[in-house]
Amino acid sequence: MSEDRETRLKRLRLRSWRRGIKEMDLILGNFADQEMAKLTDAELDAHESMMAEHDQDLYYWITHPDEIPTEIAPALHKIRSHFLQLSK
Repeated sequence: MSEDRETRLKRLRLRSWRRGIKEMDLILGNFADQEMAKLTDAELDAHESMMAEHDQDLYYWITHPDEIPTEIAPALHKIRSHFLQLSK
């Protein structure tokens, strides 16, 4: 039985706010609150795949965008762009 979109968004939002390190809670949680519902199903798939990575790695890639692995680059670039908008 597959979950509906609303349930999936709620689950991913919870995972975004309950990461492990506070920095990633704030970065991913804010993105989830403000942008995640706008993602297509394919973008949600990529986002969910990216969220399987370790927090330390995600934080490093957000702060060092030239070293982002290509398989998760689109999802991380969206998050990084959102984060940079918040930082202004």
